[in-house]
Amino acid sequence: MPPIFNFVFAIPALIVIARWLWPLPLPLWARIATALLMLAASQFHLWSRFSSGSVFAPEFPRLIVILFNWAFGALVLLAVFQLIVDIGTLLTMLVRREVIHEPAPLRYAIAGLAALLAGVGVANALRVPPVKDVTVTIRNLPPSFDGYRIVQLTDLHISRLFTAGWAQEVVDRSNAAGADMIVVTGDFIDGSVAMRRDDVAPMRGLRAPDGVYAIPGNHEYFFDYGAWMRHLSGMGFHMLTNAHAVIERGGDRLVVAGVTDLSALSVGEAGPDLALALRGAPADAPVVLLDHQPRKAPQAAAQGIALQLSGHTHGGMIVGLDRLVAKGNDGYVSGRYAVGGMTLYVSNGTGLWPGFALRLGVPSEITRFTLRPAD
Repeated sequence: MPPIFNFVFAIPALIVIARWLWPLPLPLWARIATALLMLAASQFHLWSRFSSGSVFAPEFPRLIVILFNWAFGALVLLAVFQLIVDIGTLLTMLVRREVIHEPAPLRYAIAGLAALLAGVGVANALRVPPVKDVTVTIRNLPPSFDGYRIVQLTDLHISRLFTAGWAQEVVDRSNAAGADMIVVTGDFIDGSVAMRRDDVAPMRGLRAPDGVYAIPGNHEYFFDYGAWMRHLSGMGFHMLTNAHAVIERGGDRLVVAGVTDLSALSVGEAGPDLALALRGAPADAPVVLLDHQPRKAPQAAAQGIALQLSGHTHGGMIVGLDRLVAKGNDGYVSGRYAVGGMTLYVSNGTGLWPGFALRLGVPSEITRFTLRPAD
């Protein structure tokens, strides 16, 4: 990650130091010490790179990763709150035409609120998600597949934060959901196979009558893509890398297809190719497409896909921030969308990237889809 990103991550801390900390009536040594701690917390991603060689895989004890996420999240929230207070103070000064100084108790109050919300956000991120039920109507759905259930997991980001114990609980809850098929739409891990071998091991226990299908997300390409594809295949996942499978019931057929991630080309791997994925698929069978990123949904709809399952956005993580995330994903950020006759569902994610693990108003999910024929 270029040095400019280290500066970008430091911006919230610099705002807090200049506008919140420095005006407080504290001894100079206390302000300097606090400022240094804030700057250190803001460089969580730099310390992660030193720990593992990648900003995406902090290799610290889990408690340290949790504390870093809490501190970094609190800095971001406090910077936002301080800017809101500053704008309010400026407007009041313009109306009253007098100088107003923000009182220290107000500064302490917004700091307390930021710390509390950051703690809630991290706790929300770390929970094992509940099962969320979604009914989807499918045009030309064969009678044998009326009521067919698919459980989607996505953005697990198994890591030092989302460890083997968490993964085992996700597996248990998914298996208990009574799915006919389980799919994983990318971002299994953060770390190499050597780093994550034990943490990802519980995923081997996923079970469904028609199998467990998966695709890579962008994070698989950050950590030796080939090694991960071999390892996940060896664990029993049917990896649909620009490929499809046909599910048959009493002569009726349903196609599940998958494509690689848009980031594949940047590391010299095969990019997403829907035409290749559908080559040889029965033309009369409805298609469920697994695509980690949702932004190419219109192209999938144009190819006659019935249902696309995606992730990647984490739902935007925080109410308000989701609007910015939507802009980077062609407007698709969370939940159900009707796209040219196709249903697109963008999951909020089962886990979260351990570099910014906060959820406020955007809950994680294990999603259980029930297919019904369209009228």
